[in-house]
Amino acid sequence: MDAFKRSNRENWNERADVHVLDRTGFYAVDAFLAGSDVLYPIESREIGDISGLKLAHFQCHIGIDTLCLARRGAIATGLDFSPRAIEHARELSQRSGIAADFVEGEVYDAPEHIGTGFDMVFTSWGTITWLDDINAWARAIAGVLKPGGRLYFADSHPGIMNHEQIGDVIRPHYDWRSLRERPERFDAPTTYTGDDTPLKVAHTFEWMRGVSDVVGSLLKAGMRLDFLREHEQLPFKLFPMMIDAGERMFALPAGIPRMPLALSLQATRKD
Repeated sequence: MDAFKRSNRENWNERADVHVLDRTGFYAVDAFLAGSDVLYPIESREIGDISGLKLAHFQCHIGIDTLCLARRGAIATGLDFSPRAIEHARELSQRSGIAADFVEGEVYDAPEHIGTGFDMVFTSWGTITWLDDINAWARAIAGVLKPGGRLYFADSHPGIMNHEQIGDVIRPHYDWRSLRERPERFDAPTTYTGDDTPLKVAHTFEWMRGVSDVVGSLLKAGMRLDFLREHEQLPFKLFPMMIDAGERMFALPAGIPRMPLALSLQATRKD
């Protein structure tokens, strides 16, 4: 593991310990344990019936979404590179009484870690920006899916991730595409949930990319694009000016030019 990934994993190990406590309610852990489905509204509307499907959740973090998918009837396996996240996911599985498998490993090596023949891969919110090789990600998706299996993906819109809010203006701040060996460095003393617990590893490395990189990688891996949709809401405040839009989602305030903040797609592995 190179220095960028090692630093990111240490950061995510710390975040997992903070997130599972969910002091701010960002992950809705208490609501989930009380029986609620806490998937965000975009993916909840779009994933369709998953009952009985063999489903792989890439970059599953502490497993809340994996377990929500299992509660909907999927035979779910979560994969994440953070050992602390996987430990917490297994604990939440036990506490909730919902069965799911959780595996520690690099997403690029998913076929070796979790096997093949899956009906569906699910991945959402804060995923691809952490990956230095989008083509390897797409190959891993195709590698675990059976022919006719589908990917569901939802995340921050790649076209907005290189922007920052400076004063009262949102404008481009980073190159729209990062070299593999030169990611953007971000420094944050705490995690994004509003919990003020200080992080010892308070910097991370992320990779910018375009929509064409994401879609193109899937096409090259033998996937067929079924739909691609853009959305004006996110499940977190990408910019400080964003306001509560209900259902744990956030949007830009009135008076700001409308722009896509999120992107979702479905793709199917060709026969």
